[in-house]
Amino acid sequence: MNGEKQKLTIRLCGPRGFCAGVDRAIQIVVLALKKYGRPVYVRHEIVHNRYVVEGLQERGAVFIEELSEIPEEHRHCPVVFSAHGVPKSVPADARERNLFYLDATCPLVSKVHKQAMRHQRLGRHVILIGHAGHPEVIGTMGQLQEGAVSLVETVEDAQRFVPPTEAPLGFVTQTTLSVEDTAGIIEALEQRFPEIQAPAAESICYATTNRQDAVKSAAPGSDLFLVVGAPNSSNSRRLVEVAERAGAKRGLLVQRASEIPWDEIGDISVLGLSAGASAPEIIVDEIIEAFRGRYDVTVDLAITAIEGENFPVNRELRDVPLTNADMAFVNGTL
Repeated sequence: MNGEKQKLTIRLCGPRGFCAGVDRAIQIVVLALKKYGRPVYVRHEIVHNRYVVEGLQERGAVFIEELSEIPEEHRHCPVVFSAHGVPKSVPADARERNLFYLDATCPLVSKVHKQAMRHQRLGRHVILIGHAGHPEVIGTMGQLQEGAVSLVETVEDAQRFVPPTEAPLGFVTQTTLSVEDTAGIIEALEQRFPEIQAPAAESICYATTNRQDAVKSAAPGSDLFLVVGAPNSSNSRRLVEVAERAGAKRGLLVQRASEIPWDEIGDISVLGLSAGASAPEIIVDEIIEAFRGRYDVTVDLAITAIEGENFPVNRELRDVPLTNADMAFVNGTL
């Protein structure tokens, strides 16, 4: 072959990467820094992506886990709550400390909070389908008083679940789960508790469903399927599972091009590529370029939906202009 590069088709999924809720959360931090200057405190990772967090740190964001970490002399600085949502105790704590806070909770997570509260208002015990310890789950459970919500993670949990009271049941789900996994858990609950009430609207968000659908369309016949995302990103990990289930020979989660295990890839001719909802497009570009350096690459688009959703930022920030340059650190130069 005299040094000729092996041909490689990259099936690039669309939609991929940032959803409207993640985009909004990052914009809130960027705009707060523009309006109020450094530092802007952020409680928990604004989204689950190390590259995004480090990019915001460079611009003056300070990430904390608890509000008590904000020093006395910075009590006037804004603090942003992450896109995953927070328990009701957190804004209450912020008010008690006289802190100025900006809530970047994704509106679709807020919708799940309202669904859980509606179940309770109607006298139901709430079952939350989700992953223990995930910030979104902690935030949703923290909307109601202790004992009002039971967490169910698996079909086995659903089969073993014993309601703590005689109250009727209602369920909600974490927004970033796999549609198929959730369907199995809901089916198990409905078989055991035929009167259980679903939320008034779908809990799994449109972006999670759309990214999974695109992966399903691109996965069959893929020798390798790469998902750009962080190990602690629930929706990114689900995309790897969806890819393997849909026919990819192997699925792999990577945060940057530097994590691609070139020695293990072997002989591939079709690569599936997507990105979790908190992964920036600039890293997708970086990975495509890394493959171009080693292969003769053709990019085929696997587009299953066009997303036009846009969630407005907090009122306090709407007077600040947001430019392409402000977001180039995650979006690249458009």
